[in-house]
Amino acid sequence: MTQLDCWGLTLSIDLYGCNALFINSRSEIKRFSIEICDLIKMKRYKDPIIEWFGQEEKVKGFSLVQLIETSSIVGHFRKEDNAAHIDIFSCKHFDPDVAVEFSVNFFSAKEALSNLLERK
Repeated sequence: MTQLDCWGLTLSIDLYGCNALFINSRSEIKRFSIEICDLIKMKRYKDPIIEWFGQEEKVKGFSLVQLIETSSIVGHFRKEDNAAHIDIFSCKHFDPDVAVEFSVNFFSAKEALSNLLERK
């Protein structure tokens, strides 16, 4: 199925061994949100929501919600093991490879896994 045959895309990016200074910084996560939207040509709706929470150490960290005109970008950043889990969902076409490469480079990830789902 090609992009034109589906309603939208959901891209999940799991990053491991990230730069701890970046995934534990509200300002860097905000910068990531702005820059990835610009790169994949998504129009942001207001500023991102970035909150620190988690009662258990294994899930403690920042969470990001960036609304975009065509849906959202969501991220969860785990302090305990310097991991990041990012989901991009949009009914507007974007290049998943560009988004993955940018995310890996931005957070200096040592390992990355990604999955692309075409939404019908």
